[in-house]
Amino acid sequence: MDPSSYRPAPGQIPTSPGVYRFSDEHGRVVYVGKAKNLRARLSSYFQDLANLHPRTQSMVTTAAAVDWTVVGTEVEALQLEYSWIKEFDPRFNVKYRDDKSYPSLAVTLNEEYPRAQVMRGPHRKGVRYFGPYGHAWAIRETLDLLLRVFPVRTCSAGVFKNARQVGRPCLLGYIGKCAAPCTGKISAEDHRALAEDFCEFMAGRTGPYIKRVEREMKQAAQAMEYEKAARLRDDITALTRALEKNAIVFGDGTDADVIALAEDELEVAVQIFHVRGGRVRGQRGWVTERVEDVDTADLVEHFLQQVYGEQRGEAVPREVLVPALPADTAALTQWLCELRGARVELRVPQRGDKKSLQETVQRNAAQALNLHKLRRAGDLTARSLALQQLAEALEMDTAPLRIECFDISHLQGTEVVASMVVFEDGLPRKSEYRRFAIKTFEGQDDPRAMHEVLTRRFRRYKADLARDAVADADAAAVGDDDADAARNGGPIDPETGRPKRFAYPPQLIVVDGGQPQVAAAVRALEEAGVVDVTVCGLAKRLEEVWVPGEDDPVVLPRSSGEALLMLQRIRDEAHRFAITYHRSKRSKTMTASALDDVPGLGATRRKAVLAHFGSLKRLRAAGIEQITEVPGIGRATAAAIVAALATRAPSAPAVNTATGEIIEDDADVVREEAVDADEAVPVVPPRQEPAGGSVELAQP
Repeated sequence: MDPSSYRPAPGQIPTSPGVYRFSDEHGRVVYVGKAKNLRARLSSYFQDLANLHPRTQSMVTTAAAVDWTVVGTEVEALQLEYSWIKEFDPRFNVKYRDDKSYPSLAVTLNEEYPRAQVMRGPHRKGVRYFGPYGHAWAIRETLDLLLRVFPVRTCSAGVFKNARQVGRPCLLGYIGKCAAPCTGKISAEDHRALAEDFCEFMAGRTGPYIKRVEREMKQAAQAMEYEKAARLRDDITALTRALEKNAIVFGDGTDADVIALAEDELEVAVQIFHVRGGRVRGQRGWVTERVEDVDTADLVEHFLQQVYGEQRGEAVPREVLVPALPADTAALTQWLCELRGARVELRVPQRGDKKSLQETVQRNAAQALNLHKLRRAGDLTARSLALQQLAEALEMDTAPLRIECFDISHLQGTEVVASMVVFEDGLPRKSEYRRFAIKTFEGQDDPRAMHEVLTRRFRRYKADLARDAVADADAAAVGDDDADAARNGGPIDPETGRPKRFAYPPQLIVVDGGQPQVAAAVRALEEAGVVDVTVCGLAKRLEEVWVPGEDDPVVLPRSSGEALLMLQRIRDEAHRFAITYHRSKRSKTMTASALDDVPGLGATRRKAVLAHFGSLKRLRAAGIEQITEVPGIGRATAAAIVAALATRAPSAPAVNTATGEIIEDDADVVREEAVDADEAVPVVPPRQEPAGGSVELAQP
């Protein structure tokens, strides 16, 4: 629907803080948001559609009405936004949903005889929760260790009622892992005190309790109550083993939730580590679609709303460590403080143990996102759907069973290389990968490089076809008996039994880039006489899909998410393969030595010479007699070395750009880390550090 058809008059929209919601023609809420200034925020949605992000375009064209509610403060806006998102479940809001239910260790303090158990689902009032844990068996293992020290009830209501009726405890009561309140061995008050001690221990206040048990053990030993002392010693061992199952990350007993994100243009993975008493007590993870046009700070805000919206008390930690602070940090912090009933600090760690732990959490998030993509890519149904969606979006007659993707990589026009990766039936065919070194020109010209690579690829394909046609004609001329011997046609090499290097043409070619790269690819195909191959480009900035002859990119709808994910994966694989080849070439060409051209001086003796003198500077100052002291170096070779160094002028002294210090010429080899064209740094003479790059001086 045209957004102008339901746009409210600017004078109708207040400038107060509030919460707004967009609804479709059926009255279903499709998006909920909040703003400090409703008029300013809502006006941003009703501008020219071409200026809006594709996701925002989709939202405003899906909606048919907008309304809002004015609130008094930003905290109220935050609370109302959370309530509406939970109530209406709008399709264009980022929603963090678990792909599974994480279990927690729960103690039912709301019962007369509290029970420790594994519990899933929403938190209940009056129940203390610890975790969540990755697996239920981890809870049961920890609980089994602690029951000998805190023998609280773990049985169900039915078992407890039956034991009270018969006056006989269950097996746990006989082996000392339950205080047996069902038979009156312990009073309800004492059992509750036992459960509260258990909760204190699980909450991280472990030091005082262990010291108390150690003190009781020593007192029992002094009183010669050795059996009691031995039992207390075993209790300390059990407590220590339970603590060892949770890694210590902060020595000061910090209570914090550490949050990190890994994101791309389509999806976001979030990981959170729950640290209580300085130990990691639990971990949770989400992977969600990025259906809103939001940055990392907004993603963090939505996550905090949805994770802590229903939490109260100690479930909200003292510290929340995030990768980026939301715009409304003050309001969000105040809201968290109200939920906890105490002070909460929301911040980004900058250094130390907390920064290191967040980096660990971020690596977990990146791994979770990668595994999620691989799981989807490995699913046959998802791959088939992605190929079909690609065919529909690019107006192809059939699904592209073979896709080839090309990428160009260089460092400011030096060592320009290209990669070709092949996906068949949605899966990588690594035996078909190819790499190219650009030969016809030097410099930075990605479209020209793309044209050369595709020209070479299809020239080989055409040459194979022509050779096969000649072989088929020769086979027919010599007769059927010798046909198999003479025939060389087909995509299979008769000598090796393997596919020829460029035997199979693709149905779809994907180039990494926008309109210029696509146009260059189309021109190469036309010159090669190839007319039955579809071409598209995938630009990195907004993951735009470009097709030949169009001024605007193809915007794949949300229903085509599998197709865009497949294109992303193919493009990323081509990028990886190209930059790997580029780095290998750079590492060779940037290895420069004045001794490389000395006749008769191989790598082993060259290394021995440099090791003997320590640097080219000392070697250049040495005479023939001194050089012959190196084992294996004769006078003729020494004279050749002196001549080579004499004809080659010393390089300019290297300068450390950070300190201004002149670096001595004590190394023979300069290596420069290769980067992709998108991350290129200026090319500089050897031994001079490039801006934004790094130079490693290899020791002789």
